[in-house]
Amino acid sequence: MRVHRYLFLLVVTLTVLSALAHGAVTAEPKKRHFLFSYKVKVKDIPGGEMKLWIPVAPSNGEQTVKLAKVTAPVPLEPKKEGEYGNSLLFGRVKAPAKELEIELQYEVTRIEKKGNLTGSGTIAPASREELARFLAPDRLVPLNDRIRKLAAEVTAGKATPLAKARAIYDYTVDNLSYDKSGTGWGRGDINYACDLKRGNCTDFHALLIGLCRASGIPARFIIGFPIPEGKKEGSIGGYHCWAEFYIEGKGWIPVDASEASKNKARKEYYFGNLCENRVEFTLGRDILLKPSQQGEKLNYFIYPYAELDGKPYDKMERSFTFREV
Repeated sequence: MRVHRYLFLLVVTLTVLSALAHGAVTAEPKKRHFLFSYKVKVKDIPGGEMKLWIPVAPSNGEQTVKLAKVTAPVPLEPKKEGEYGNSLLFGRVKAPAKELEIELQYEVTRIEKKGNLTGSGTIAPASREELARFLAPDRLVPLNDRIRKLAAEVTAGKATPLAKARAIYDYTVDNLSYDKSGTGWGRGDINYACDLKRGNCTDFHALLIGLCRASGIPARFIIGFPIPEGKKEGSIGGYHCWAEFYIEGKGWIPVDASEASKNKARKEYYFGNLCENRVEFTLGRDILLKPSQQGEKLNYFIYPYAELDGKPYDKMERSFTFREV
């Protein structure tokens, strides 16, 4: 009996070691569970008709979101814009008070996202129309001769879409610096990124997305908020964004080039994976809200947008906090 037991343990041990060697056994994705507060104060309202649009975080494969409480002095209606399916709350009030204070309180469980680089996992379907949109240019991410030439240079010698995407990621991480000095950064302007080779997460991912699209690889922009690592609660200074590209047979693959640039030790990780220290809010650029705003399409939609008598109104204070539970 003892010999049989030893043989059994030996077989189990060898099986586990073989599985580890071939990548068949992987660690469970990490996760975080937290409360997230999104506050806005619209100030110095002189009168007239005020319209307000506020983005709402969705539940999806990487996060479970419950909008636990909405505190607002005006009715807010749930809406969904048509192009990307982003959720939002819309309010309209005539002759409002001088100030409007609104708070959205969320309960969020966010899990680490591990991309399907091998093509062995479950693949979320993408429609032909969806892929076509994410091959098309955005206002600040044009697909002109300059961008197509750079894409061809960066991907030269790469035979597959995945190899091309990796070359584009490497180029972006290795050639841009995370630098928010001066002006012009933060708009997600691909020409700014090409000219100055610096910026924040929007500029990094404008370049990455534009080069992917110019190489025939669908790519999309995602924005939300970072949740500080190693802290149980605190304030959040502003948004964070990342990207995904689509490979046939593998689905949408996540990348975070700006985080990789800030921490080169995690460069390999952020090609195909996203850490759990974030919450996603919206997708896409050049956004037409629901109901439609009278101003220009939004470059991206992470902060509240307001119009007073049909004109953009930006006298607002915003604050964001989190607390682990």
